[in-house]
Amino acid sequence: MTSTPVHVTRKRPTVAVLGTGIMGSGMARSLLRTGLGVRAWNRTQSKAAPLAADGATVTETAEEAVRGADVIVTMLNDGLSVAAALTAASSGLHGGQILLQSSTVGPDATADLAQRAADLGLVYLDAPVAGTKQPAEQGALTVLVSGPSAVRPSVDPVLDAIGQRTIWVGEAPGEASRLKLVVNTWVINMVGSIAECLNLAEGLDIDPQSFLDVMKGGPLDSAYLQGKSAAVLSGDLTPSFALSSALKDTRLILEAAGRSGVILDLVAASADRFERAEAAGHGGEDMIATYYAGRPPE
Repeated sequence: MTSTPVHVTRKRPTVAVLGTGIMGSGMARSLLRTGLGVRAWNRTQSKAAPLAADGATVTETAEEAVRGADVIVTMLNDGLSVAAALTAASSGLHGGQILLQSSTVGPDATADLAQRAADLGLVYLDAPVAGTKQPAEQGALTVLVSGPSAVRPSVDPVLDAIGQRTIWVGEAPGEASRLKLVVNTWVINMVGSIAECLNLAEGLDIDPQSFLDVMKGGPLDSAYLQGKSAAVLSGDLTPSFALSSALKDTRLILEAAGRSGVILDLVAASADRFERAEAAGHGGEDMIATYYAGRPPE
């Protein structure tokens, strides 16, 4: 007798997205495109409202968003914001829900949030992402994950929707967040280098495009160099990643480096530039607005 094969169908998770700024809204749309149910909440509700047209259920409270959800994605500015969102959502939570914590909050806040999640009965996954606005909207982020791999089958549909690649770093929360700081160090140093090259070209009365033409197609060229430079030269500084958020990340990196005894001169210099640009009113623009920190006073 030939037996009939048994097909196991896994339930497609319902996802609550807490935080629908530049990154969170893009991630929510990527989840919706794959057919996952999404409930979206943002402290400023107007930022979540446009997601309703894409099929999300936009809720007035964090509690409504998480009630009955299988996976909760947090994409907020910092650890305090995530903690506040969890407190606001607490009466809607139930044991066994997976918290996919994707905000860049640093090692200390990660440890605090992991403990809060445990106290609430949640399964905590430390899951910061590498990428900015466009990859978030395209489902092309790189997701760094540390936490219990036993829940991987339950969360894979979510990870596959928001990212083109998932790297499982380890079993302990904090490992992914520490790696994210290393990744962001590279990005922050690179954007500072681009800004300074454009500053120097203009200071020496060289057309910045000439510099880009020299680099184009060579071993030191990159889409990042060309794209960020084009943003400056066109004057379109619509944020893919806001300068104020980059400044927050430089502070997290420097704090972690200081505790480990590592000296990061370039990141410290980038922090100074970001602070000057923010003080000049560029905090809400793309991080390449650090360019303005290097221009001579008018």
